[in-house]
Amino acid sequence: MTIDATPALSAADLALLRQSIDVAERARAAGAHPFGALVADASGAVVSSAGNNSLPPEGDPTQHAELRAVAAAFRALGPDRMAGTTLFTSAEPCAMCSGAAYWCGIDRVVYALSEERLLVLTGDHPENPTFSLPCREVFARGQRPIEVVGPLLEDEAARAHIDFWV
Repeated sequence: MTIDATPALSAADLALLRQSIDVAERARAAGAHPFGALVADASGAVVSSAGNNSLPPEGDPTQHAELRAVAAAFRALGPDRMAGTTLFTSAEPCAMCSGAAYWCGIDRVVYALSEERLLVLTGDHPENPTFSLPCREVFARGQRPIEVVGPLLEDEAARAHIDFWV
């Protein structure tokens, strides 16, 4: 079940979303896919932050930024302190990352670039075979509500992808 209201975001929320976009830009600068994510606890403090690490030789296809950030937050907080956490991400979480957010107890997802817009930017690039499955649909199949806010700041988030997937 997903809560699909689009409440006004605070200045702190927008700053954290922009911080996830900065992580994506740093990932690109380091030669990785341009995705970034972070998890903030109920007070808004950043618990974890991660870029994408899905490229060989040390990466693997499951090491998306969102999954890495959510897993690190879960390890840091444990299941009892995940209540009220928010995943901020430069792009809409894929089905795998949405599942990780659900299973780790994330309560809210705020994302910049939509899956649709990402597909326009990546095309049919073999390193990003994009799902056409919005995170809201994945969360709607769950037994607990996850608030989803996005897409937001799409033009800012798209900059890290321009000319990357050619």
